[in-house]
Amino acid sequence: MKITFIFLFILLSSVPFILSAQQRMTISGTVKDGATGETLIGATVKLQSASQNTGLATNAYGFYSITAPAGEYNLIVSYSGYQISTQKVLLSKALNINIALAPASTLQEVQISAGELKNGNVKNPQMGLNKINMKDLDNVPVLLGEKDVLKAIQFLPGVKSGGEGNTGFFVRGGAADQNLILLDEATVYNSAHLLGFFSTFNADAIKDVSLYKGGMPAQYGGRLSSVLDVKMQDGNDKKFGVEGGLGLIASRIKAEGPLIQNKSSFMISARRTYIDLLLKAFGDSALKKNTLNFYDINAKVNYKFDDKNTLYLSGYFGQDNIGIKDLFANDWGNTTATMRFNHIFNNRLFSNTSLIYNRYSYAIELIDGQNNAKVKSLIRDLNFKQDFQYFSSNHLLRFGLQGTHHQISPSDITASGNSSINPLTIEKRYGLEFSLYVSDEWKLSEKFNLLMGLRLSQFSLLGPGTINTYSSDAAFVSSKTYKSGEFVKNYFNLEPRFSASYTLNDKNSIKTSYNRNTQNIHILNNSGTSAPTDQYVMSSNNIKPEIGDEIALGYFKNTEDNGYEFSAEIYYKWLQNQIDYKDGADLTANAEVESLLLYGKGRAYGLELYGKKTKGRLTGWISYTLSKTERQFEGINQGSYFPARQDRTHDLSLVAMYNLSKRWSVSANYIFNTGNSVTYPAGKYDIGGLTTYYYTDRNANRMPNTSRLDIGATLKAKETRRFQSSWTFSIYNVLNTKNPYAIRFRDKENDPTRTEAVQTSLFGIIPSVTYNFKF
Repeated sequence: MKITFIFLFILLSSVPFILSAQQRMTISGTVKDGATGETLIGATVKLQSASQNTGLATNAYGFYSITAPAGEYNLIVSYSGYQISTQKVLLSKALNINIALAPASTLQEVQISAGELKNGNVKNPQMGLNKINMKDLDNVPVLLGEKDVLKAIQFLPGVKSGGEGNTGFFVRGGAADQNLILLDEATVYNSAHLLGFFSTFNADAIKDVSLYKGGMPAQYGGRLSSVLDVKMQDGNDKKFGVEGGLGLIASRIKAEGPLIQNKSSFMISARRTYIDLLLKAFGDSALKKNTLNFYDINAKVNYKFDDKNTLYLSGYFGQDNIGIKDLFANDWGNTTATMRFNHIFNNRLFSNTSLIYNRYSYAIELIDGQNNAKVKSLIRDLNFKQDFQYFSSNHLLRFGLQGTHHQISPSDITASGNSSINPLTIEKRYGLEFSLYVSDEWKLSEKFNLLMGLRLSQFSLLGPGTINTYSSDAAFVSSKTYKSGEFVKNYFNLEPRFSASYTLNDKNSIKTSYNRNTQNIHILNNSGTSAPTDQYVMSSNNIKPEIGDEIALGYFKNTEDNGYEFSAEIYYKWLQNQIDYKDGADLTANAEVESLLLYGKGRAYGLELYGKKTKGRLTGWISYTLSKTERQFEGINQGSYFPARQDRTHDLSLVAMYNLSKRWSVSANYIFNTGNSVTYPAGKYDIGGLTTYYYTDRNANRMPNTSRLDIGATLKAKETRRFQSSWTFSIYNVLNTKNPYAIRFRDKENDPTRTEAVQTSLFGIIPSVTYNFKF
């Protein structure tokens, strides 16, 4: 608590400095793509003179505001992949200057523009932040030729994949449900298509991707480990265009254009697999009636009332359908809708107001003659956010509030009249989450930058419903029924955040950070990673909010005129109120699931190394993570620390892209990682001729190591004035490595007294080809 009050004192003490800066002159405006009208997030804007050199990056809507003493300046604006804009300005009064950057037309121009981003990774006080360049995804070889944001972030240090066939990921020792995934500010609860073969994000519709692995800014909350902030494109307000791609099992198309030129635009993108259509082409009648597909739609429209007011409407709808004739049918999907209103009060104060709806649901239907049954579940959020940004000479002050109403329907089982399966409906649960935050990015000097923040979070479990109370050893204590809207349990938490950077010189800096996060939405499953049937629960009178504290220290270096970037970060994270399960717990459709839970603590620590080449014909990066992740529960492994499911000692990733010519480029990526912790049987016994295995210590064993090499090539066709196209070729797992997906145990065929392990692998060599077009 003392640390929290120190943070609050520092934040309040900075206010006089902010107010005193109001006697200076301010230049503000918006930076856009000159060809499409898209706002550019993170563009570098600088004011330079003989005595002054100040600058910042544009915010999430392309807005910038710089306050400086009156005088003559060069206003320099740059963004990777665009030509630099330079103009002389006389700052004798408040100025509003909007900038339209022209896209670079040659490889050399791209390199120069990228080099002008002037050590942002060195000087920015934000730690643990990685940005994904969407253009790089065009060349990274991936499974079945589909560009995939979630697969790309798993090549970064500190981020571990959930394994082949799963888009779940783990960040710095956190569990899969401890990542906040946002699409235009709406929470995405399950980010996988086709059981993880694809992610929910259609790269054609995405403009910006930011991953915060630690030191999360105060405007984010609700998860312990990371924030993946994904923003959709706004749409071209200059001219109409269509682009898309035809692949072996999936195709996509996007249309965009102006509704009112330079004032309003739209973007709509759709994607669908057609594996089910291919199955129907087979002569086997059984295959024809199997289902295996997904589709998704991204849509966005905006309207600019004037230079100070803009309205954005965006939405996403995705659905998966998997089924086997006369056996089962499984479908799940996400729906999101976001309405945002930007208002510029003056040249220093920027406001964004958001109304957000998101829904995730799944249904499983068992088709077994007379025993037909269907299980449905959903989680739904209604969200209001108000964010402000105040720009001063040496400060960027952010403050705001957020309120979310949660509804969770754990399980609803319906069955046919003659089914042996009993119908069951588990009561809905309702929760209210509210937060206030304030943060200040303070440039103390040319060398020293601070980012301080404080977040107050509150969570309430609401009626109606019958709530059971269990003791610390999960024994039933009491039960109470609550009316609609009645408060069952309230939790309040203060979450201080702090980051600092000290620039040794233009090429080297040291950074440190501390942050606390809390989490009130939890996933219950036994697999340790994401699945469509994950069961969601809220904090309650039994389940306390998870709390995570993390400290980090890093060294950052750029060389060769920013052509090479290097970073080394160490972190230590300790976790409270972690959730696990009793041995043998059955979580499926269990109305008393909280009686099966155990509560404990965790710790994670590691070293992350990252090197990146940003210029020249050869570009790419290499990342390595050395880490340890452990949990401790009274009811598991005699109360000793044990490896978490996601504990992996070594993770290595290499990504390389090489431009052979203006038309041909080749690429490759390689991964190696230690196998996940797992529990193998310690022995077996025979009951009535059936073999039954028994287990001892949790996660005392380890899956085999995983490695994979993928290669790809892109051929750009000759461009015309109105049409562009390319072919993308890739080979996934070119060395045909048999990586483990699952390991099961069985009696040896010729000697049932002995047991053998059988490994299942998903993918061998998978070639793919995709035709991309744009006009």
